[in-house]
Amino acid sequence: MTRKQAFYETVTGYLFILPMLALTMTLVVIPILLSGVISFSDWNFIAGIGGLKFVGWDNYINLFQDEAFHRSLRNNVVLIAVVPVSMFIAMVLAALINKGTYFKSFFKVIYFMPFISSIVAIALLWRVLFHPNSGPINGFLRSIGIDHPPMWLADPNYALLAVMIIMVWTSLGFNMIIYLAGLQGIPQDLYEAADVDGASPLRQFFSITLPMLSPTTFFLLITGVVGSFKVFDLIMVLTNGGPAGSTSVIVFYLYEAAFVNLESGYASAMGIVLLILILFITLIQWVGQKKWVNY
Repeated sequence: MTRKQAFYETVTGYLFILPMLALTMTLVVIPILLSGVISFSDWNFIAGIGGLKFVGWDNYINLFQDEAFHRSLRNNVVLIAVVPVSMFIAMVLAALINKGTYFKSFFKVIYFMPFISSIVAIALLWRVLFHPNSGPINGFLRSIGIDHPPMWLADPNYALLAVMIIMVWTSLGFNMIIYLAGLQGIPQDLYEAADVDGASPLRQFFSITLPMLSPTTFFLLITGVVGSFKVFDLIMVLTNGGPAGSTSVIVFYLYEAAFVNLESGYASAMGIVLLILILFITLIQWVGQKKWVNY
């Protein structure tokens, strides 16, 4: 290949990525940089650029002294538990469906439907199910002898747990479909060789299936943890951060600061801290995956 041909191929490659690069710069990189600048200011976006007043590190100092932010951060950390629970249940379901012969497509559609359904519809559905007095869930608990079942969304001690149950239910279908794709990519020769050696199905699962699914597990772990820090719409529709802030998360608190209290600088500082936190957790996962992910 001549130097001229190599140059043309390089230019062609850049032209192909130019639309996505322009969108990423416009919608992601530039807003992040502007948020970084605004985070050092006391600014109300309604007042326009003329109202921009730089205050140094005050927003960050106030942020780490803010009990509401600490509570939202703790709730986000607790929500991470949704990821392994959902992944485990999805892996078991995927293994069962993959082994089955009949109605595979039917079960895939049934489990995937919550993931593609409207969050508003899901929130309204579960609000009815979790109703303290007339909800089917508490009705069932009373029928088995629990006289005082939880108030769920109306109880600060159980509201976050109720949100976590809904998050597991909605993410189950996506995780299961990804695991099914991973299972179908495992060579059957490995299982046949294990059968010849006398390995039990349980031994095959831990010695073949789990190691071969480790790249899929790593992908779902990364996306799941990042998604748990970005949850907003379900909280907004279902609980509005209540009761008593028990379900408030960082993104919801950021929304309140920016669009309710009109504290754009404070909200931007919160967004930058969230970005750094997600990057840090992702980096830990990326470094740690070298010890357990098999490619």
